[in-house]
Amino acid sequence: MSTLLSSLGRWSFRHPWRVLVAWLLVLGIAGGAALALGKGTDNTFSIPGTESQAGLQQLERTFPQVSGTSAQFIVVAAKGDDVSEAAYRDPIERTVKDLAGIRGVLAATSPYDEHVSGMVSKDRSAAIVRLQFQGQSSTIGDGTKSALRHEVADLQKELPAGSRAVLGGDLFATSMPTLSITEAVGLVIALLVLIVTFRSFVVAGMPLLTAILGVGISMAAIFAATAFATVSATTPLLALMLGLAVGIDYALFILARHQDQVRAGVDPEESAARATGTAGSAVVFAGVTVLIALIGLGFAGIPFLTTMGIAASVAVAIAVLIAVTLTPAVLGFLKGRVAGRAQRAPKKGRTTPRRGFSERWVGGVTKHPILVALTVIIGLGVVAVPATSLALALPNAGVLPKGSEARETYDLTAEHFGPGFNGPLILTGTIVTSKDPVGLMKELGDAVAKVPGVAEVALATPNQTADTGIVQVVPTTAPDAPATADLVRALRSHHDQWLKEYGVDLKVTGFTAVAIDISDQLGAALLPFGIFVIGLSLVLLTIVFRSIWVPITAALGYLLSIVAAFGVVSAVFDWGWFADALHVARTGPIISFMPIVLMGVLFGLAMDYQVFLVSRMREDYVHDPASKDRATARAAAIRAVRSGFVGSARVVTAAAVIMFAVFVAFVPEGDSSLKPIALGLAAGIAIDAFLVRMTLIPALMAILGDHAWRIPGRLAKILPHVDIEGEAVERERHLAGWPGDDSVLAADGLTVAGAVEGLDLRLAPGAALVLTGRDDTERRAVALAVAARVPSAGRLRVAGHLMPARAAWVRARIGCVLVDGSGAPGAEDPLRELRDALRGRTPLVVIDGADRLSLAQSEQAAAMLRDAASRGPLAVLATADDATAAATLLADAGWADPSIRSLSEDARSAPETTRTPPSDDVSSRSVVVGARSTTAAAAPLSLTDLDEVTA
Repeated sequence: MSTLLSSLGRWSFRHPWRVLVAWLLVLGIAGGAALALGKGTDNTFSIPGTESQAGLQQLERTFPQVSGTSAQFIVVAAKGDDVSEAAYRDPIERTVKDLAGIRGVLAATSPYDEHVSGMVSKDRSAAIVRLQFQGQSSTIGDGTKSALRHEVADLQKELPAGSRAVLGGDLFATSMPTLSITEAVGLVIALLVLIVTFRSFVVAGMPLLTAILGVGISMAAIFAATAFATVSATTPLLALMLGLAVGIDYALFILARHQDQVRAGVDPEESAARATGTAGSAVVFAGVTVLIALIGLGFAGIPFLTTMGIAASVAVAIAVLIAVTLTPAVLGFLKGRVAGRAQRAPKKGRTTPRRGFSERWVGGVTKHPILVALTVIIGLGVVAVPATSLALALPNAGVLPKGSEARETYDLTAEHFGPGFNGPLILTGTIVTSKDPVGLMKELGDAVAKVPGVAEVALATPNQTADTGIVQVVPTTAPDAPATADLVRALRSHHDQWLKEYGVDLKVTGFTAVAIDISDQLGAALLPFGIFVIGLSLVLLTIVFRSIWVPITAALGYLLSIVAAFGVVSAVFDWGWFADALHVARTGPIISFMPIVLMGVLFGLAMDYQVFLVSRMREDYVHDPASKDRATARAAAIRAVRSGFVGSARVVTAAAVIMFAVFVAFVPEGDSSLKPIALGLAAGIAIDAFLVRMTLIPALMAILGDHAWRIPGRLAKILPHVDIEGEAVERERHLAGWPGDDSVLAADGLTVAGAVEGLDLRLAPGAALVLTGRDDTERRAVALAVAARVPSAGRLRVAGHLMPARAAWVRARIGCVLVDGSGAPGAEDPLRELRDALRGRTPLVVIDGADRLSLAQSEQAAAMLRDAASRGPLAVLATADDATAAATLLADAGWADPSIRSLSEDARSAPETTRTPPSDDVSSRSVVVGARSTTAAAAPLSLTDLDEVTA
């Protein structure tokens, strides 16, 4: 991956206008699609498969008057007045009649209707008028809302002085998230941090510009997707928040590496390629972890949450793509003007440079690692204490800002009627077999009223066709109170009893019940999602760092970060600490999907910092000669912790501060649903970056010493090699001048585990070479290694591309023909394989077993080779037991004097335990092609094994 990204970075640097115009075209297309297709967001929450959702669907079919969204207005009489007096009753009833004629209103219920009860408060100080609509709140137009406001305003004018008429309810409880000036403050802070980091105004602005472009594309794509999927109003803001944060950080990582290299004297183009291949590889890996975690939100099985995760992952994916393409392209515009202001020279007389803060910090941490680790763990445990009282619920009008019409109605209703009136429950069931549906519903209503927690049964009636009945229940507690959730469970526990007694299969539903079901399902999904996330971190980090202890410490740190973030959110939104300063409208339960979203997002971001910090430590440890000796390995490991920390602390600190600034900017004036998520992310980032990754992890790594980098041999063999440190890029740079000629095939010390080792080869463009000697397995192993079909060690360059990093290119462009020669049914047709191999202008074709071709096949093969050679230089590597037959084939094809070499003379047979030849500075590491690795110990290969590999 690193070599591919390096090439991409070089190409982008050379063609900056093409890359910039391409991304602007993508922005234009996405923006046009959003304008043409966008249908707006929808805050309707649903959860298929639950009892509450099934009840709502049943009501939509049989009792539409109570299935859609609702609104209400409350009339509060002047002090000392009776709301039942004619001065109030007459204008209210006239308004009810007028409201019934407004488009979309299915029913307007007067509080004085003889069929309803409880709509006038017990002290007769207030009355509620309920309005029922067809469809959900997202389908009700602004014209209908304006007409409602107009009618209520007219009613207010008719009422006696000192009275109030306030409109609210579910229809007006949906707040549309908007941006405010505080989000811009976050960007300003990010810019200041970038200026300090890069010491250049021009370079500092680049991450912001690329991040804003990426966010623009992702926002447009999300709004265009509303034509095909239901997208909640919170989703775009979550994607915006994440897209800005990771977009700035990912560009920062690449730019910081590039700037350091340019300051060290590296050519800008070469530096851009290296930075994209090294830091860009870590960016891609970090981005993939965030994507997996966000897509994992689908674990909860809730459609709107799955959509939220996918939308946020789109924003992150675009941020990654822009980071590895547009960032090097912008560097191409700047060329060498990225060095920034030079560091301040040391004062006169100072013989040694002054130790920086990061060096002093990590020195203190690693000097007393046990004390530091215990302090951090205990401290974060204390911060997590408020999380024990964390309560979850979906948002309602009670969390809206004070002064809004829906919040005012909510508060007045709770004051005069009790909190339960803001979230009534509905019990519904089929009563088609009843001979007395009215009497049945009355009896059922009386039974429901006896359940503890029921304040009142407001309505118990059949529908007009008498096939469905409903019981409207007013709880004693607020919609988001835990006691209301207990009441829902209590009502459901009577299901079998009431079914046996009344013959009605009752379902508890209503929007309050839906919210409770969603909260319950989200709570149940936290454990499996947590296991998924932590298990994923263990697997990914084991692959990346080839260590057991590094993933364990990373997972421990993540757990501490997440519970501490939960504690901070709970302390603010539940306990009320600093609630006024953060403009929290009302303390109480937190939005249900906050924990799972926070777990998913923080996991990906925490892995970012883990990778950037610990990969530098691993690199320094591996390159330290003292790490090879058990006696000095521990000291080398501690040195690597310190040097790796110092080398990456500046960039990680800047990235964490930027993310914190972006997230915390959404808290003071942000949407009520997004506030707890933004605060949790801000707190989680600060805790994870500064306390866990930059304090606890170095302390634990110092305690573990060289044991941190050990891994069982068997596990090391089966793990794929993921190059996130750019080792392949460094190897290509180191071997850029090898072999020093124009050979289309060059090999030094070529080794295929279990088959052959120490083979040296050279093949000039347009030449032909026949390899003979040894057995079929060994010859085929060489042919497959040259064609990049099996992994190999040593130095190997094919058509100018160094293996194994460019194996994918070689496999795609270098033809390989395996001649079986048996003629058995099902055997591959060698001529067809050769025809496929010679398509295009391939510079090299490999033919294994050329002597096995029949006479007729040999003649046809020679003709194909002649035709291919006429289109451009073509080199041929053939293996054969009978070298004469293969040479004759090549001579017929136009190669007058093909070379013949015997493997028996040029290479040794590989023993069962082979060694990797020390051909360059990275050859001691395992070498990977695709997902298979060649390690220092491997079983011998057989011809059958090689056939299975190529298949």
